Amino acid sequence: MIKRILPAPMLSLALLALWLLLNRSLSAGNFVLGGVLALAIPLLTAGLRPLPVRIRAPGAVLRLALTVMGDTVQSNIAVARLLLAPGRRRHPSGFVQIPLELRDANALAVLAIIVSIAPGTAWAELSVDRSMLMLHVLEVDDADAIAAQIKRRYERPLMEIFES
Repeated sequence: MIKRILPAPMLSLALLALWLLLNRSLSAGNFVLGGVLALAIPLLTAGLRPLPVRIRAPGAVLRLALTVMGDTVQSNIAVARLLLAPGRRRHPSGFVQIPLELRDANALAVLAIIVSIAPGTAWAELSVDRSMLMLHVLEVDDADAIAAQIKRRYERPLMEIFES
């Protein structure tokens, strides 16, 4: 019953605190109006919140985070080289199609963040059935090798974390 009225208690508390801070007043009226908003907004936006997450391999989270950090540093260096010496560019940019086995919505969201955080790559499109990702890459020499690298370095660990 309480979960039905208060589906996201921490969100409600944060909304009430934010309302009071923005109004810079602890008056009864602000508490009432803030309380109404703190109850109504989570109820109205319940469908927009992500599904609950159950991480199945905490060790894989750390390994993936370290991989992403290393890859991001390498991407930053590569993009900086291209910006500082544009004549050294060896391959054109392009789109790479990556077949996906990953189906969990939260894992797909994490994959989108990972490929978008590294300079030189951007999530372009996900097929309706979630079986194909189109990724824009700054330099494409071998699209199949890029797809294999994304699957090995990111998709497999995400499947281990979210779907195993």
